[in-house]
Amino acid sequence: MILAVTGGKGGVGKSTVAYNLAAALDAVVVDADLGMADLPAARGPDLHDVLAGRAAPVEAVREDTPVAILPCGRSLAGARAVEPTRLVAAVESVAAEYGRVVVDCPAGLGGDVGLGLCVADACVLVTTPAEPAVANAVRARALARELDAGLVRIVLNRATDDGTVDALARELGAPVTALPESATLADAQARGQPVTQAAPDSEVAGQVERLAAAVQSSLSA
Repeated sequence: MILAVTGGKGGVGKSTVAYNLAAALDAVVVDADLGMADLPAARGPDLHDVLAGRAAPVEAVREDTPVAILPCGRSLAGARAVEPTRLVAAVESVAAEYGRVVVDCPAGLGGDVGLGLCVADACVLVTTPAEPAVANAVRARALARELDAGLVRIVLNRATDDGTVDALARELGAPVTALPESATLADAQARGQPVTQAAPDSEVAGQVERLAAAVQSSLSA
């Protein structure tokens, strides 16, 4: 199973959703934002090294972290040295070894986003209620459809009312999971921990678990 987490606009909480979904699904998370990595870093080879041909994909997966991760480098020189088209083979190699992979796609609608969607069996789309974010989500939905990455769930981050949830489900044609603003979730992410580990009894941890169960159910159908 390869699941892409995407969102047309930056700052909507896409990486937080990807990281926490990977934890709840017992998957490896791949930080595929080659120019602006946002997931926790780890020692050793990273995705920049893999895409530059300096390391094997499975070699770069770190298992000694709260969530198994193929981290991405953070240097401009590293980003310039990569061959992005190797991402598809790299993700497939990790999936062959570990079974489940969540790809944290970069923001925007560029070719690097398309590579993450192209290799995925399905995708989750993250947005906020803000009008620019929803407009970009509509474009991201169209890109996912074009690349045959089935949309299994929409995550409405910082949700404030049920009306927005219903309207978004109608517009994008997929079930919506609402995640209200959560200091607990933000604090866990800042510490590099999934919320299900940092605060397992919290309401937001339960919401993440239900989101993961819904995604799993959709993929198994």
